[in-house]
Amino acid sequence: MSLPATLDEAVAALAAVPAAVPVAGGTDLMSSVNAGLLRPAALVGLGRISEIRGWQYQDGHALLGAGLTHARMGRPDFAALIPALAAAARAAGPPQIRNAGTLGGNIASAAPAGDSLPVLAALEAVLIIVGPGGSRREVPVSHLLAGMEMLNPGELIGFVRVPLLHAPQVFLKATGRTGPGRAIASVALVLDPARRGVRCAVGAIAPMPLRPLEAEQWVAGLIDWDGERGLVPEALTAFGEYVAAACIPDQPPAEDGSERPHPPAVLHLRRTVAALARRALGRALS
Repeated sequence: MSLPATLDEAVAALAAVPAAVPVAGGTDLMSSVNAGLLRPAALVGLGRISEIRGWQYQDGHALLGAGLTHARMGRPDFAALIPALAAAARAAGPPQIRNAGTLGGNIASAAPAGDSLPVLAALEAVLIIVGPGGSRREVPVSHLLAGMEMLNPGELIGFVRVPLLHAPQVFLKATGRTGPGRAIASVALVLDPARRGVRCAVGAIAPMPLRPLEAEQWVAGLIDWDGERGLVPEALTAFGEYVAAACIPDQPPAEDGSERPHPPAVLHLRRTVAALARRALGRALS
């Protein structure tokens, strides 16, 4: 295993061995290796690269190092900056996973149940990708998760740029069992008072986080941004149902034109998404 001390050294190591795989916490990678699904030709360890293990301020944004662990993001000082991401980090599993797993690893593995992914989608975060020769390029995180952009050989996710909205943010997830675990559905919701907007992303129910854009626009138009920002319970319920219907649409009618109901499991998931979205918005507005 190569153990570079800087991002440039890591990129050079990957360029030298194109089949090499970068590894930080290894929580996803080693699961694949242990299951026999992956046999890396070589590993490039990122654990010694101090420049990606913290964060800094940049023009109204936080520039987060890809090596930040879930445990570090869950601490109070980070939670004061980006509450929803801190909440997702605290929900990312047992202590051994939170201590090892990293923000960059969560993004690069792109597992549908990755807790940070809907938060980053709702925040419209941007990736700073580092490449050979000191190159840098920016890619919206949603583009990478949707497969619209890919990491080229020799490239690494170096940083994640997140806007500091200074407004309420909420992350909620349902696991289907007691205690921390893999999400069956999750919702990240952030308020953006400067743009009088609501941004919502639903995770775990599809290969990538889903943004119910019409539901966001509809509910943003109901909020008194200059007043108390409260909504009646009926509006919260309607928002939850709007989000669920957008993310889990009705099935197309049968050939004879009759309705085809969802299977019970899908109906349960739809109710779960509606409840999470309703609660998330209610908490944010309260």
